[in-house]
Amino acid sequence: MIGAIALLFCCQLLGEVLHRLTGLPLPGSVIGMMLLIGWLALVRKERPTLEAVTGWLTAHLSIMFVPAAVGLIEEGHVLSRYGVGLLLATVLSTVLTMVVAVLVFRWALRWGDDGAEEEEA
Repeated sequence: MIGAIALLFCCQLLGEVLHRLTGLPLPGSVIGMMLLIGWLALVRKERPTLEAVTGWLTAHLSIMFVPAAVGLIEEGHVLSRYGVGLLLATVLSTVLTMVVAVLVFRWALRWGDDGAEEEEA
């Protein structure tokens, strides 16, 4: 189990290092996740141990939000000053993301239907 936790931390660390060294426009955590997926594709024996660790982490995910909540409470003065703007930006960006996702999905669905008709003919 310690090996699986070390694997997660190593992938995260390597992702951060690659991000800082190369200046890739992806966050280090995303690069680390891609490295982890590559590792799991190559070494299949890691999966059961990693599933146990990630299952435990997922079961206790609510604990991970405590530092963020404490940070919000400590930065109350900033939140009171910019809270309305932050809330508005969050709501608008969420709605915009949902609209774009629907449009892309509808486009992909229409594109996929055209391809299916051509294959049947």
